Amino acid sequence: MVGASRGEASPGMWRRETGTVVHRSVALPDRAAAPFVITAGFRIPRVPTEWTPHSHPLHELVWVRGGTLTSRVANQVFTVSKGYGLWMPAGVVHAGRATAGALFHDAFFAPDRTPFAFGEPKAIAMTPLLESLLTHLSRTDLDAAARARAEAVVFDVLRPAERQFALQLPNDARIDAIAEALLDDPADCRSLEEWALRLRVSDRTVTRAFRRATGLSFAQWRQTLRVHRALTLLSEGIDVTTVSETLGYAQPSSFIAAFRRVMGTTPGAFFQVVDGHDGVRNPVSGVGNS
Repeated sequence: MVGASRGEASPGMWRRETGTVVHRSVALPDRAAAPFVITAGFRIPRVPTEWTPHSHPLHELVWVRGGTLTSRVANQVFTVSKGYGLWMPAGVVHAGRATAGALFHDAFFAPDRTPFAFGEPKAIAMTPLLESLLTHLSRTDLDAAARARAEAVVFDVLRPAERQFALQLPNDARIDAIAEALLDDPADCRSLEEWALRLRVSDRTVTRAFRRATGLSFAQWRQTLRVHRALTLLSEGIDVTTVSETLGYAQPSSFIAAFRRVMGTTPGAFFQVVDGHDGVRNPVSGVGNS
C-alpha cells in the first residue's frame, strides 16, 4: 500500500516533504527465499520515500549514496549518511525515510547462517571494500562457489563504525512536546525557560527530565538534533550558510562550532573524509569549514 503525503508531521521523525511516497508494507527481494546467505540490491527513489513501522525475518544492512536515510527504532532516530550503513537485526520494528534521488542499497542476511549477531541496530562503516563486495553479490549470475567466497570476505570486513550516532528521544510525557516541536522545526529557538512556562512546569523539571531521559541537557540535546538534521541537508548538497540559517544559527561559524562539538570535526572535514575514496563533490566546501 502506498500513499502520498502533503508535508504532514510524522511522529518521532522529521516533517515529511511534500510529495513523499509512504510504503505501508515492505516486500523482501525475490531472491531472499533462495539459498543465499546474503541477498543484496539497490534502487533509486525518485521522490522522498518513507516506510512505516515494520520488521523483517532477516537481518538487514542499508546504506545510501547521494543522500541520507533516517530510521526510527523505538525511542531512537538514526541518521545514515554517505560512508555509513545501518544494521537492523531480524525482528526489530523500525521505520525509515530516504531522500529523493539517493542511491538506496540494502542487503539481507539469513540469521541462521550469519556468523555474528548484533543484538541492536548498529552503524556500520561502509568501506570501499565492503560496498564493492555487496555490489558484487547483487549480481544474479554468480555461481555458488564465487558467492560463497564473496560472502566469507563480507563477514570478515563488516564491522560497527567507531561512531554510533543516534538521537535518543525522551519518551517522557512532560517534555515530549518539546522533542516533537524541534523535530518539526529544528530552528525553534525557544529557551528552556520559555518551554517550561508553556508547559506549566518548572525549569528544574525540564532540566531533570532531559537528563534522565536522554543523558543530555536540553541545550545539548537540541544541538545534537540539529546536527542530525544538518547531515541530511549537507548530504543533499546544501551549502553551510543555508544550513546554518535553516537550523536557526545566526552565523555559519556558530553552526560549524556546534557541529564540531557533536561530531568531533567540522562539516567540511567530515564530508571530505567520507568522499575521499571516490572523488564525489564535497557539498560543504568553500565556506570556512576546514
